[in-house]
Amino acid sequence: MSSLPFSYQPEATDGAARAGIFHTPHGPIPMPIFAPVGTQATVKAVTPRDLTDLGASLILANTYHLYLRPGDDIVREMGGLHHFMGWDGPILTDSGGFQVWSLSAINKIDDDGVTFRSHIDGSLHRLTPERAIGIQQNLGADIIMCFDECASPLDRDYNQKALERTHRWAERCREAWSNRDRQALFGIVQGGIFDDLRQQSARGLVDLDFPGYAIGGLSVGESKPDMYRIIETVTPLLPTDRPRYLMGVGAIDDIIQGVSRGIDMFDCVLPTRLARHGAAMTWQGRLNLNNAVHTRDNRPIDAGCECYTCQHFSRAYLRHLFKSKEILGAILLSLHNLFVLIRLATEMRSAIIEHRFADYAAERLAQIETNQ
Repeated sequence: MSSLPFSYQPEATDGAARAGIFHTPHGPIPMPIFAPVGTQATVKAVTPRDLTDLGASLILANTYHLYLRPGDDIVREMGGLHHFMGWDGPILTDSGGFQVWSLSAINKIDDDGVTFRSHIDGSLHRLTPERAIGIQQNLGADIIMCFDECASPLDRDYNQKALERTHRWAERCREAWSNRDRQALFGIVQGGIFDDLRQQSARGLVDLDFPGYAIGGLSVGESKPDMYRIIETVTPLLPTDRPRYLMGVGAIDDIIQGVSRGIDMFDCVLPTRLARHGAAMTWQGRLNLNNAVHTRDNRPIDAGCECYTCQHFSRAYLRHLFKSKEILGAILLSLHNLFVLIRLATEMRSAIIEHRFADYAAERLAQIETNQ
């Protein structure tokens, strides 16, 4: 067991599915959990008060974006992320590695770090493992991530090289991590869709004894069967007394499949991104509120949903908001979509504790397949 002040408290297992609590200085995180993403220190279209009402107990912020704007030094001067954004619950920051890979014009990746150009103004920047940890320590999140290299999941040769570099960077991140009494550092398993590379990555990171472990480099173009196989490959190699985090996954079926394979934590921009485009997440599939069929539809998005939006507003009204380009449309759909995923995590947690998760998962997945 780690001597760090962050601890994972197991509560129940049902097959590979786990229920537990991860204790942090800003409160407990019940697991399984879906965490809304607040890229730039805000969950788009949703206030911290609304997040509390939705039952969110963990949110994410983005190291890359906050480093570029307003600057991690400014966030530190403002009292850290919790004070800056008015959220007193646990926060996780990623390392910026994925954003450097996906958003930036990368000039050079070498063994020391990455040189890249800002997607905002083209200015030149340098990120190293030590700098990524320093930025996250300035931001002050409860959970911080190792700086890693995210590679295309299908390129074996490149994944081998990226994996070896990621492990060297993980060692450097661990060495630079000084706020151990206030921040938990998670290692990130890489290796694409290749079982042996993922096993090598997991074993190497476990030897470094991190407070938690993430699986990165998935949901970036590989097939769902490949993603599920990699999860099955990795989770048995991870410690049972540490959280397991599947990064960037937010589809309903993928969350259920992940929990059934031993994953505890999920995050994704999907629910709020869909909401801004007029799409609602439902057990009957995605519902496009822009469609003319909803013009005179007095029903809520989902008659069985208990969220604020479904309890007060019709599909016709929501369509009107989007066709009129009113901000309220994005707000109301964001509340609904986040409610769906947060409630899903709560339901799965109860099902695991009550030892009925297999039946719950089968019923929910069959519902999805029936409506696809």
